[in-house]
Amino acid sequence: MRLNCDTMLVGDTVCLVPYCKHHVSKYHSWMQDENLQFLTASEPLTLTEEYEMQKTWSADDDKLTFIAIAGTNLFSTKEEEVKRMIGDINLFFIFSPDQAEVNIMVADENHRRGGFGSEILKLVMNYAKKHLPISKFSAKITNSNDASMGFFKRNGFEKISVSEVFNETTFELSCDKVPHQNFTIKQYPFAEM
Repeated sequence: MRLNCDTMLVGDTVCLVPYCKHHVSKYHSWMQDENLQFLTASEPLTLTEEYEMQKTWSADDDKLTFIAIAGTNLFSTKEEEVKRMIGDINLFFIFSPDQAEVNIMVADENHRRGGFGSEILKLVMNYAKKHLPISKFSAKITNSNDASMGFFKRNGFEKISVSEVFNETTFELSCDKVPHQNFTIKQYPFAEM
């Protein structure tokens, strides 16, 4: 989304930066992992397809995508930033401009179960509710993905429905119930305009 093309969100333990070309190779390597494919309900792409996807995600008005970077100190090079990548978060505005579907992935196993995912989620929701006309967030989770269901419950989302046909459970959280997360907005040094 063009809204965040030069935006960096700095939280307590992570930074969120726009998904850029220099992130694609590492992101692509994560997505070759069958467990991550299962957890994110994703199909593997070729590297060429991943570069094409990155282009569309940065330009489409119905998606807001950030890459999660460990730490809050600024990085001096793209290479340093890529080394500190731990995951990503996406908001999709598919059915309504005031509702966003959330997808989050903490790909780096060393950063799972340490509160990083919760901070990433709260950062993007607080940013979105301040800068976009959003009333609610939703998450669709594969019915057998107990870890993700527990994650969204712990972060205030309520179970709304279960679909056996689509094998997914839908959770929602209204904007007025989004847990507060302090963050600062900085100019992203490696923006691709």
